[in-house]
Amino acid sequence: MSLRVLIIDDEKPFADMLDTMLRGAGYETGVRYRGEDGLQAMAEARWDLVLCDIKMPRMNGLDLLDAMAERGLSSTVIIMSAFGTIDLAIEALRRGAYDYISKPFKRDEVVLVLRKAEEREQLRARVAELEEQVNRLEHIEGGERPLLGESEPMRELKRLLVKVAAFPTTVLLTGESGTGKELVARAIHRASPRADKPFVAVNCGAIPETLLESELFGHVRGAFTDAHADKPGLFVEAHTGTLLLDEVGELPPSLQVGLLRVLQEGEVRPVGSARSRKVDVRVIAATHRNLGEDVAEGRFREDLYYRLNVLPVHAAPLRERASDIPLLAEHILGRIAARMGFERSTLDPAATKLLLGYSWPGNVRELENVLERAMVLSDGSVIRPEDLPAYLRTSGDPVQAVVASGELSIKKAQAFIERELIKRALAETGGNRTQAARLLELSHRALLYKLKDYDLRDI
Repeated sequence: MSLRVLIIDDEKPFADMLDTMLRGAGYETGVRYRGEDGLQAMAEARWDLVLCDIKMPRMNGLDLLDAMAERGLSSTVIIMSAFGTIDLAIEALRRGAYDYISKPFKRDEVVLVLRKAEEREQLRARVAELEEQVNRLEHIEGGERPLLGESEPMRELKRLLVKVAAFPTTVLLTGESGTGKELVARAIHRASPRADKPFVAVNCGAIPETLLESELFGHVRGAFTDAHADKPGLFVEAHTGTLLLDEVGELPPSLQVGLLRVLQEGEVRPVGSARSRKVDVRVIAATHRNLGEDVAEGRFREDLYYRLNVLPVHAAPLRERASDIPLLAEHILGRIAARMGFERSTLDPAATKLLLGYSWPGNVRELENVLERAMVLSDGSVIRPEDLPAYLRTSGDPVQAVVASGELSIKKAQAFIERELIKRALAETGGNRTQAARLLELSHRALLYKLKDYDLRDI
């Protein structure tokens, strides 16, 4: 794309000649014959370079530079000076001009000066871009719940997020339950131009279908029996900010249509209302499901899938970035200690080895649960192997854990194995009991009974 050059000179024949010369050299040009008009042109549109005469009536080149500084106009200015005005040209440099060129000049001279200014602007733009990328990375790695890790999957994720965060495009965030998808979504928001605007998160699988439409899109008073007042809905609440639709794959078909309409039209219609409302929301959809397979099997709308999957981002499971476990564990232990008022614990090397050797089907969420349990049960400030769950000491196999314990009661062994498998299923499904029951091949009611029997209702 050619650079845009604005020529400001009160000598019309000279300005028109320079205009023709620069157009022939491939520049896109504009001409103004008064300083005030040139200033107005810069206020109305972006000009990469400005060629301005130093001596003009009413507003000269120096006045123009001062006025640009006051208005925050940042175009690169090259002053044109005739013989006898060199001192003024030097003063122009002091006031912010990039360079000056003496009249009269040949075509090659002015083109050379413009090329130098162009290279400088490209360098400045590149430096500004790199500074912005560093700033976004700092936001991604900062905050109360930062994205930690230096493994290759995490470095690749951070590199992608630095790019993704800069644009308002819809993101489809995939990954197993417990991989920290909400942390990734918050990092995108934190590093984006919307960072000081609302971040709103909703788990689409945790709200009954009858309430979800009202929760997302709002309702008007009288829309249904309990609608005693207008409710704006989460899209309106997230206006100008970011909305995380966690477990978007759980949306029922009727709401998939509504979400598609919002993404296409940029507006929501509250339940019971005949009018729509414009919303400016960056949507991040997260799921542990394979939406491509759901589309093929008719469980998820194909058109909505492609609307969501503009910028795909994948959060790697913990087993694929095991080298991050020591750093994650240190951070988690510090956070738990601060929350519970404990002395900060450290990991015995043998305990760290056990953590590194486990496959972590529940990912970071399971690691957090294991470390909190270990802190509560440990007798001192050092977490040792015996403070960790038995299944970690036996490569994560609950059957091996029972054998290692020396337990001979089939009834007790069965209860232990059931309890561990239920915990794993809940960890893998992010606490979704309906999905956990499906994995365990139990009815939902049977799972609820077992959660009560094994005192797992709070998981």
